[in-house]
Amino acid sequence: RLDDKARLPWLVDQDAEGRTRVFGLTLGKTSLGEIRALFGEEGEINLFAHLDGERQASAYRVEAYFEQIYLNRLRADFVFTLLADQATLAQMYEHGLRISQVGSGAKKVKLDPADLEVLADLPIASITYLPWKSLDAAIIEKRFGPPREKRLEPEKGISHWLYPDKGMDLAMDKKGGVVIQYVNPGEFASLVAPLERGEGTPN
Repeated sequence: RLDDKARLPWLVDQDAEGRTRVFGLTLGKTSLGEIRALFGEEGEINLFAHLDGERQASAYRVEAYFEQIYLNRLRADFVFTLLADQATLAQMYEHGLRISQVGSGAKKVKLDPADLEVLADLPIASITYLPWKSLDAAIIEKRFGPPREKRLEPEKGISHWLYPDKGMDLAMDKKGGVVIQYVNPGEFASLVAPLERGEGTPN
C-alpha cells in the first residue's frame, strides 16, 4: 500500500554507495517484489530479446510495466528494467511460453510462471517514468533545476535535458509530453549512447 512518503520525480539523490534514489526507490537495491507491495499491483512482465545480424538473440532485457500509478497525486506509468545477468535471462527466453515481434525488431517473450517468481527478488536497474500530465520547460526547470546539457533530436522534435550527476535524462516533445529515465550515475553513458548514434532514447 502506498504511504505518505514524498515520492516525486524531482526528488532525486544518491545513497552512500552512489546509487540513484527516486520515488523512495533505490536502483540496484529495491526489488520488484517491494515495488509490487508498494503499488498494490503485479505489473506486466516481459522479456525482450535483441537480435544480431544472424537473427540470433544476442542481448536480453526484462521489464515490469505498471499503468496509471498515483504517487503523491501525480498519475504516471512506470517501466522498470530488472538487474539480471544475461545467462539467467537466456534460460528464461528458452522457457518462454509465447514469442512475438515488436516494432524495433526485437522479440517479446511471455515468461513461464516459474521464472516470473524468480524475478520478484531481483533489484531494479532503471526506471522510466511517463507522466500523464504535460509539462512546459519553465515548470521542468523550476522543479528539476537547470540541466548539465541539452540535446535535440531534430527529426522527432524531442529535447533531452541531461542530468548526469542524478543519472537522469528528461525527454520532452513539442506538446509538453515528458519521459524521464533514471539510471545509476555510473550507467549514464547508456542513456547518452543512443543520442550519439542518433537513435533517441532506448525503447
